Amino acid sequence: QVRLVESGGGLVQPGESLRLSCVASNIVFSVYTMSWYRQAPGKQRELVASIQRFGRQDYLESVKDRFTVWRENSDNTVFLQMNNLQPEDTAVYYCNAEYDNVEYWGQGTQVTVSS
Repeated sequence: QVRLVESGGGLVQPGESLRLSCVASNIVFSVYTMSWYRQAPGKQRELVASIQRFGRQDYLESVKDRFTVWRENSDNTVFLQMNNLQPEDTAVYYCNAEYDNVEYWGQGTQVTVSS
């Protein structure tokens, strides 16, 4: 059974930071493109950041200068460092693993940015 387990969400004030983690099990982690998506209430799920097997990173334009994605293949873990969080970053953040048109999702972790 493939599992993706996210952690690190929470409630923060504008300008603060959070680091999300996603640990994968029962996949050959190193070959997967790992991505972070988010879904805010009433909005469609959107791709926030992704990192391919050889390290190429892509970001949503609105987070490009604030968020960083990286992976630790030895630990089957992908991270998302989120700095200078803003209220518009409030959403459920989901981890996604994709390889050869097969994908898996985590259960999501809530990030709330509010003063």
